[in-house]
Amino acid sequence: MLDLSELEVLVAVAQERGFSRAAARLHRTQPAVSQAVRRLEEEVGAPLVDRSSKDGTLTAAGTLLQGFALQMLNLRRDAQAAVLDLAHLGRGKLSIAANEYTVTHLLPFLGVFRRRHPQVRVEVRRGLGSRIPMEVLGREAELGVLTYRPTNPGLTVIPFAEDDLVLLVATSHPLAGRKAVWVRELASESFLAHNVKSPNRERVVHTFERLRTPLNISMELPTLEAVKRLVEEGLGVALMPRRAAEAEVARGSLVAVRVPEMRLPRSIVLVHRRGASLSHAAAAFLECIEEGRSKPGAR
Repeated sequence: MLDLSELEVLVAVAQERGFSRAAARLHRTQPAVSQAVRRLEEEVGAPLVDRSSKDGTLTAAGTLLQGFALQMLNLRRDAQAAVLDLAHLGRGKLSIAANEYTVTHLLPFLGVFRRRHPQVRVEVRRGLGSRIPMEVLGREAELGVLTYRPTNPGLTVIPFAEDDLVLLVATSHPLAGRKAVWVRELASESFLAHNVKSPNRERVVHTFERLRTPLNISMELPTLEAVKRLVEEGLGVALMPRRAAEAEVARGSLVAVRVPEMRLPRSIVLVHRRGASLSHAAAAFLECIEEGRSKPGAR
């Protein structure tokens, strides 16, 4: 039977890229760490660490086992948290996976939740939208926020907000005075883009191709904030979800122009493991979501 403490050692060796650093992290001696890995290798009947490397590189068997080890260790953590959570909601923890954009839709609900349960520790971890479903299924986070409906059968999907694409331009841009603009009018514009691949970006590219209009991306940037700042400086325009630039448009530093052919409304959804017993903290957060959805004018 696999020992959780030995699995923890294997994960530490892989993450710390070496036996000595893993030993320091686990507050154990290096020989103890080496022995734990050897016992684990005897248990599974295969080498787990490439001894010819000096950086704790795992073998194929080690990499495979590490994935299961992470799930088991996360399950142990969740079990411990759930037992504590039973005593009092104030001792719980809320873990949510989101990306730079989807977290903006969480903010109003997080505010309500925080005021109701100030003792609960809230952790919103940043993740790639494409990986969040697996992070939730792997128990790395209890809840996840996505801009698409995942196909994973083990997830429950709860729509809770909507958003649409707009063209962002600087206040001095010639299009700033327009209420709407057509895609073919954008052929000569220089676009600033977020360099993370997403379903939203694929829709934009497909729309420009369908309308036989060149999409001139002059610069790709690692964050939405960087894109907005450069648009404000007049270095280009950007297609972005309206909610992502809500604050800048409200204070007048950016102008949002409708692009009728780019009207791609999409639901923002919350996901959790289907059939899983939610922690009291997660259940309380879902109550905030449901209340927000039921209010008139809710997004």
